[in-house]
Amino acid sequence: MDTLLFLRPARAVPLNRTLVGYVGSGDLEVMIDRTDGHQAEIHIRTSTQGSEARWQQLIERMEVDHPLPAMRMDIHDFAATPGVIRLRIEQALELALDNRGNTHD
Repeated sequence: MDTLLFLRPARAVPLNRTLVGYVGSGDLEVMIDRTDGHQAEIHIRTSTQGSEARWQQLIERMEVDHPLPAMRMDIHDFAATPGVIRLRIEQALELALDNRGNTHD
């Protein structure tokens, strides 16, 4: 298991706590929580050894389409494909940024 940490510039916006996926399902779990400040902390625990460059590229590509909110994002990856990773992260961000007042604890 590798543990990775990426710190990225972010914008302060209202944010809901969010959980998508299920680590026991054999692919990917993404949790988002509020933080103070102006950075996104992305903590990744992955079963894929030596995947730091792949994760960094994926995060950088996502930032082009989706500016990151100030948050702590925890990702538990058990060899999910890049398509599944991006889908789960986008799903989590959509729920976290839902401004209808819903919380997903």
